[in-house]
This record gives sequence, structure tokens and C-alpha cells, in this order.
Amino acid sequence: MSFLWLKRKAYAFEQYTIDVILGRREDTGAAVYGAFLQSVSVLFNGLIQLRFWLYRQRILHDQPLGCLVVVVGNLTVGGTGKTPVVEKFARALAERGRKVAILSRGYKSKRPPFWRRAWNALTHAEEPPPRVVSDGNRVLLDSEEAGDEPFMLARNLPGVVVLVDKNRVKSGTYAIRRFGCDTLVLDDGFQYLHLKGRLNLLLVDTTNPFGNGHLLPRGILREPIKHLRRASYVFLTKSSGRRDPELEELIHKHNPAVDIIECAHRPQHLQRVGSAERQELGYLKGRRIGAFSGIATPDSFEHFLRELGANLIYTKRFLDHYRFTSEDLRRVFDEARKAGLEFIVTTEKDSVRLSAGMDFPLPLYYLRLEIDIIRGAADFQEAVSRICFPEARKGTPPPRGF
Repeated sequence: MSFLWLKRKAYAFEQYTIDVILGRREDTGAAVYGAFLQSVSVLFNGLIQLRFWLYRQRILHDQPLGCLVVVVGNLTVGGTGKTPVVEKFARALAERGRKVAILSRGYKSKRPPFWRRAWNALTHAEEPPPRVVSDGNRVLLDSEEAGDEPFMLARNLPGVVVLVDKNRVKSGTYAIRRFGCDTLVLDDGFQYLHLKGRLNLLLVDTTNPFGNGHLLPRGILREPIKHLRRASYVFLTKSSGRRDPELEELIHKHNPAVDIIECAHRPQHLQRVGSAERQELGYLKGRRIGAFSGIATPDSFEHFLRELGANLIYTKRFLDHYRFTSEDLRRVFDEARKAGLEFIVTTEKDSVRLSAGMDFPLPLYYLRLEIDIIRGAADFQEAVSRICFPEARKGTPPPRGF
């Protein structure tokens, strides 16, 4: 039984589980498996409620670091378009003179070997410092060591420190002492209760706000929908521009006073992978192209390409954060050439998982996206001001509790 066989089976099982959660399977096996997942969800909900109760009762404590902390996160797993929002917010803060550090847990980044972590635990050795993806001047780690999103943020945000560590208190302390940071942005930190933020920015994907309404593992919720009440601001991401009264009513039901900021992901240009070549979006119009991606919501990426006039002949989807092998890429390009395609497009997040210096049989570009605030721009500027000039907002209530 080879490792490759086990890997393929694990991949297939993961895909099957996703299909059951999203309701794509309706056979008897899927129904039985769904019932099992639901029973686990009940247990998971109990643990979530216990954890929040322990923090409310001050049995577990958050740890202040003496600087401003902004939390960006979501109630669900999967892609809510969080990284562009973190990037926009960190850039706005840096442009107003704050010394910003982004603290990430580095999802699916390369961790130290098990033996080293075990040895440190047994010998009570001093914990290693957080991994420095960017010191504000240079990008020091690749995507495999840093994780996809931290590497992207480091590459796109000169002047902003980016650190990776599961212990965000440790990395926050390091950012303050080592780099003199005065503002910490917790990337994907809504569930990280050990470090409370001045502002909690909660992202809700308008195309799939809360999935089927169930908690993990039966659904995509990390915590109950009623925890919308913990948000200082709600960002509605991937908006089409049409308001959703029912979604807004649900949000205000649980958090009546919260400000809602609506934003859309806007394509900017095509960037050739491994090259300085850049093409305007009009370059896609009428072209026979292919696309591949390993993201949580590939539909929106492929929709952008079609909307921009591309003749999207071939698509290949991988699981979120999938690390492509040379065999995967060879198969994609072989199939693309057989289909007579002119070039291939991937996402920016996927592009960072491609080895530097790779040669591709066809031109390969990534689609650069940025966040555009389409409603609530004043609220966004207010959120930035509340951090940069807190003395001007002394009447502002503290972040909402649990």
C-alpha cells in the first residue's frame, strides 16, 4: 500500500465529505454519513458554548498586550475573501502612520519537525520565536514555510510586518518588542479569544453567508450565527451590488447597532507567473483559455473570467490550499494544449504555491483582485480612524462581548 495511494484516498474522502456538507450527495450513504456528522456537530456546539462561558466567567482570561488590536475573521470555514480585506485594512493603517504587524497562524504552513517540538516540550526549552515572513522591508520566507495568505500579504504590503505562529500572544509580544509595532491585526482571529481586539471585523460571504446553518462538521459554521453580536463591523464580501434585505435583517437581529460595510472583489489585471509581464483585463476578451485553482470557492474565480469575456474552455479544481505536484501541472498543461488553448489563468493565492523558476508549456497568468468598498465607505474610514486616533473617539463603546 503506497503513500501515494493513501494520499489519493484521503483526498477523495475529503472531497466526499465536502459534497455531503454542501448537499451535493443525496444517496443513502450520504444520508447516514450526514447524520453522523450532525451528531458530532452537537458535541462541537457544546464545546464551543463551554469555551465562551469560561471566558465570560473569567475562568479563562484574555491577555492584553498594551497596544491596539484589530481582529479580522469570520464565523465560517472556507473562502470569504478575507485576505484582500486584511490587506486593504493594514495598508490604510500604515498609510496613516501606524506601525502595523499582521499576526497569522499560517494555515497549512510548514511547521518545525515533530521531533524538535517534542524535544522542546520534554526539555522545557525556550519556545522558538514566531516565523518572520516579512520584517517590513524584505520577504524572508516562501509560501510553503509561511502559508499562502501570509506570504501574499508580505509580498503586497511593504512596510508591514507579517508574523506566523499559532500563539498570537507570543507573536504579538514579539512584534511590539522586536519591531516596535503599535497596531496588531489578527488575521483569521475571530475565534482566538486569548487576545481580545479593540475592533472585531467580521466577514460574511454574500454568496454563501452561513452554509446550511449547521456547525462543523455537518456545516461550515465555526460558531453559532447568534455570535454575530460579537462584531464591531460586518463586512459583506463578494457583493454583486444588489442589497440582500433578508441577510441584513438577520445580522441586525443578532447585532442591532452594528455597521455593515459592503464590498466587492474587483479584478485589476493579469500578472504573468514568474515574470514582470502584466496584461490589462481586456486581454481576456474572446481568448480560448483554461483555468485551475485550489481555493475554497472556485466558482467566483471562474465567473470573473467568463464575465471579462474569456472563452473558458477548460477548468481544473483542486481542494483549498492544495500544494500542486509536478505531475498535477503536467496533466493540466497537457490537457490545455490538446484543447488548443492560448494560455491558462490561476488565482494569486494559487500562484504562490508554484515553484520559482518553473517552465510552463503555455503562458500562465494569475488574476489580481482587490477590495472595493461599494457601500459603507464612511464606516470603513471611521473604523480606521478609531484605531489611528482613539483619543478622538473617547465616547466609543468597547467591542461587544461574548
